[in-house]
Amino acid sequence: MPGPEVPVSRLQLALNVNDLDEAVTFYSKLFGAEPAKRRDGYANFAIAEPPLKLVLMENPGQGGTLNHLGIEVPDIDAVDAEQTRLAASGLASVDERDTTCCYAKQDKFWVQGTPNGESWEVYTVLADSLTFFGEEDGGPACCGGSASETVDVTVSARPCC
Repeated sequence: MPGPEVPVSRLQLALNVNDLDEAVTFYSKLFGAEPAKRRDGYANFAIAEPPLKLVLMENPGQGGTLNHLGIEVPDIDAVDAEQTRLAASGLASVDERDTTCCYAKQDKFWVQGTPNGESWEVYTVLADSLTFFGEEDGGPACCGGSASETVDVTVSARPCC
């Protein structure tokens, strides 16, 4: 099942949080909405106004820090168009097509060479996943890992989504 429909594009902000339950309670009140997806150590909010995908990743001891930034686009054509546009502007990217991460199968790329070292992804959600890295289908894990890796998202603060 694909994720929530993305009207055009929306900014994604992925935050590390110390306590997922506490963070979900706070952001539910702040945005007046419940999470669109909630899994072990992970939640995301698909906010219509302002257009925002807020991702919360439980990483005790890392709370209050940025995990990564992203732009969610409606489809693969939009991913390709953005990658072409950014390449024409001289920005390098790393493809991650048909990858599973953050409980979703995605086509995406990561922008390289940001001035302050933050991670930006441009992505579209192709389908929902039962696991964080898609181990149920033996597919590759996101962010360059492999499905056979054991990953504890409550400890790892590496960007992924």
